[in-house]
Amino acid sequence: MNFIEIAQDVLKLEAKELLDAAVKIDAEMEKAVELISHIKGKLIVTGVGKSGLIGAKIAATFASTGTSSFFIHPTEALHGDLGMIDKNDAVLAISYSGESDELIKILPHVKRFDVPLIAMARTKNSSLGKYGDIFLSIDVSKEACPLGAAPTTSTTLTLAMGDALAVCLMKKKNFQKEDFASFHPGGSLGKQLFIKVKDLMKKDELPIVNAKTSLKEAIVVMSEGRLGNVMIVDDQQRLLAILSDGDLRRALMRDDFSIEALALSYATKNPKTLQGDNLLASDALALVESYKIQLLAIVDDDNRLIGTLHIHDLIEAGIK
Repeated sequence: MNFIEIAQDVLKLEAKELLDAAVKIDAEMEKAVELISHIKGKLIVTGVGKSGLIGAKIAATFASTGTSSFFIHPTEALHGDLGMIDKNDAVLAISYSGESDELIKILPHVKRFDVPLIAMARTKNSSLGKYGDIFLSIDVSKEACPLGAAPTTSTTLTLAMGDALAVCLMKKKNFQKEDFASFHPGGSLGKQLFIKVKDLMKKDELPIVNAKTSLKEAIVVMSEGRLGNVMIVDDQQRLLAILSDGDLRRALMRDDFSIEALALSYATKNPKTLQGDNLLASDALALVESYKIQLLAIVDDDNRLIGTLHIHDLIEAGIK
């Protein structure tokens, strides 16, 4: 038995069904988009079994892309959760057969509230299809299951149809990546768009010495500061140079090396700096990488040191 071929056949079958469904999309999709985009309340998604599981994911996709939505189970709806449905809401009901008993039982109550219903089923002639104000077909010619019993191709199409509807709504609402990030502040995109340098930079107990400090004293401060660098400033706290561990290694190779010499004589003058702390952390990471440095000094308009940002801080915060 060649399982590679079996797996390939499953994917090919499901891909074919998606392509076949794509050419059958009609004006009902436009009606669904218009309806959902104009409701004042929420989009309630419901379904049982595998359709319910797919429905929960569809509701989550809507909710994260700017359409207020949540999933309720038909059985729970019959035992009190119908109170969660408001006259300003709309319902998306999913059942491949269109005859799921638990789902059909709640439909008269939904219609009694005069709540618009989008039906997602195999045929419009099913009980669910007849209740629906708008009908979206999820008909497939064949399930990938060799017994023709387990929902496979049909659930794939249902999920894809939900994605298609969500994307249409994103386009309708001009939903941008900044909007998406606001719903996902802990995700990688949220971090890229919201975390700024001031949120990550180190401001206290910085390893700072003045221009008259010896290299010997600067090394002690460097060790205590645990940044692998020492900031050298003038009397007005303006940044003059940065002494890095790399600078120290290069100094050791010099013929005129003296540990009693001024640290400034071995430091990097006019180091790369960032003026102000309002830059996005992701942009700061791009600067660090382009400069090929590990530490970025943050200064004010007068070049006074206000903080430091190490590449390790950016990486630990998940900035990419």
